[in-house]
Amino acid sequence: MESAIPAHLETPRTRHKRVPDDYQPPYPSFVARYKPAVSRVVMAYFGIQYHGEAPTAATGALKEIAGLFAGVGGPSHWDRAHYVDQAGRENIVSVAYWDDVARFDAWFAPAREAWTGRVREDLGTFIEVLRPAVARHETLFSSPDRPEGVAVIADGMSGEVQEHAYWGGMRDRIPLSQADAMAPGGAPELIRDGARLRVKGHDNLCLIRSGQDWSDTEPSERKLYLDDVEPVLREGMDFLRDDGLAIGCYANRYMRVLAADSVSEKSYGQSWWKSLAALERWAESHPTHVKIFGAAMKYLSTLGPSAKLRLYHEVTVAAADEQFFEYLNCHPKTGMLAAVETVGA
Repeated sequence: MESAIPAHLETPRTRHKRVPDDYQPPYPSFVARYKPAVSRVVMAYFGIQYHGEAPTAATGALKEIAGLFAGVGGPSHWDRAHYVDQAGRENIVSVAYWDDVARFDAWFAPAREAWTGRVREDLGTFIEVLRPAVARHETLFSSPDRPEGVAVIADGMSGEVQEHAYWGGMRDRIPLSQADAMAPGGAPELIRDGARLRVKGHDNLCLIRSGQDWSDTEPSERKLYLDDVEPVLREGMDFLRDDGLAIGCYANRYMRVLAADSVSEKSYGQSWWKSLAALERWAESHPTHVKIFGAAMKYLSTLGPSAKLRLYHEVTVAAADEQFFEYLNCHPKTGMLAAVETVGA
């Protein structure tokens, strides 16, 4: 049994784990392992937004960002997903990952101007970037043989880890948690830059991407997931999208992954939180997540080890200077704009 925290990031603990040293989790889970030389990763969300049928500019923008990704300095991995937001707007988000911040910085300056530097007819664009130290980040996978998201750029997967299957495991897997409460500091601020709106985040803002992959399931398991679990998950995701601000969720997207211009059998929720503690409170005690957890446990106990559903997540608690949010021609509740007052913008 390994620790989720890699040996080179272990420090003397002043904050204790939620479980004793001899804790044995009830089922296996795994985490991504980066090469020790990787001190920072980048996760960058490039979104388009439109109402109704996709305007001509949408196709061009999606090709443009894919071309930029394929260019010099582009990401080691990227994927694309779709969702409909609380204002009824269609959003397509291309998410890219780097393990070299200098390479990203050289690539990003012209890419940013290409993406949010000019207005496209009937189309909004946005960029949301975190570039966290690896000590501020954790992942978790139900199986080690199919990485998703940021884990694709890692060196590989761990063996079975100890810190999971209990409330507080998410925090215990983040190396910084060994000696830091990671409490939020400050409040988001709006910065106007001509037509562009930037949001200056605050210290210890939290991002989670939490995914599901049912592409390997047999018909009976697929039906069980889509009939009994997915609707409950969607209900919780819709709550966070529409009413999450009151409990510390700035924005939530429940997205369906796109593959070769079709819809895959993968989805993920992606949300921005005021703090890891706010995310933990929702997960541990809010009725919407209690219901999700109950449906998932019933599903997994019914199927046992034969379950083919794959689950994963990545969680980051970012310092204020590790964040970048910029929006052009988007509605005022898009992403982190929901966290600030944009009247008159």
